[in-house]
Amino acid sequence: MTTHKVGYLIGSLAKGSINRKLAKALVRFAPPELEMSEISFKDLPLYSYDYDADYPPAGKAFKAEIAAVDAVLFVTPEYNRSIPGGLKNAIDWASRPYGTNSFTRKPSAVIGTSPGAIGTAVAQQNLRSVLSFCNSPQMNAPEAYIQFTPGLITDDGEVTNDATAKFLRTFMQDFHVFITRVRSVLPKDV
Repeated sequence: MTTHKVGYLIGSLAKGSINRKLAKALVRFAPPELEMSEISFKDLPLYSYDYDADYPPAGKAFKAEIAAVDAVLFVTPEYNRSIPGGLKNAIDWASRPYGTNSFTRKPSAVIGTSPGAIGTAVAQQNLRSVLSFCNSPQMNAPEAYIQFTPGLITDDGEVTNDATAKFLRTFMQDFHVFITRVRSVLPKDV
């Protein structure tokens, strides 16, 4: 059994984020072949190319964490019909300076939840555009736009709706298959 290390980024920095609850649920539903770990970006300063010649320790550590995983899962809310600023900043840090993009050939998936009926669809499309530029192969299906209702996911990541639980479990199984397929043609050390 091949194990894949998956780093997940939660787009919201808020401790009580519904996307943090969703991330906990996804960790619960991950197949045993996926070793899940959160990659935090809360300590990153705002990116500027002025740092490219001498990355600060927080930037170096973040890039190293991204580089150390086999795949990345983005769990993100939608802010003003786009990606949260902190998440975009983190992607900028990991993908710079030019020629040192930590996302190159790294399989990724995007999911998110919001109280709105379209469940982060626009943010996910914006994020997919950025990930395409970063040369990150993306799991395009199933698309996962989760409308969050009160009590849907507990603080511990327990999903209270059977249909949602089944969907999230399938999403994580499909992500495992996708990672395995991508890694079979794009090994990590190539």
